[in-house]
Amino acid sequence: MFSLDSRLQNDTLVMGDFPLSRLLLSNDANYPWFILVPRRADISELFQLAEADQAQLWQETHGLAQALAEVFSADKMNVATLGNVVSQLHMHVIVRHRTDVAWPAPVWGRVAAVPYAAEQVAAIRARLQGRLGADFTFVEGL
Repeated sequence: MFSLDSRLQNDTLVMGDFPLSRLLLSNDANYPWFILVPRRADISELFQLAEADQAQLWQETHGLAQALAEVFSADKMNVATLGNVVSQLHMHVIVRHRTDVAWPAPVWGRVAAVPYAAEQVAAIRARLQGRLGADFTFVEGL
């Protein structure tokens, strides 16, 4: 049974669901930083997913990155799976701007996270409305 790693649960806000993955927003207003987590139990590596799930994760990642690049006018999109701290398979999709506080370095550990205000999260959700495809469902109440 799928359950979200407690560290992801504590550090993110749930945006909604694609057919395979839960979409999370990292609670760090320094960057539009999204995380896809396949809703599969006990998976820590891409190669552990069934081939159909691998293809679905890539489709979701590609579509999300493309939408975010357009919506947030990205200078660069960072897409990665690391899992050194949180072993549960998750895909980071991070919008980068040449003006962000960590540019051009990686975002991890550069500056302290700045939690989002409720209004900021609502604004992000509004910007993404209708941009993530017909198979995406927002979780209400955030």
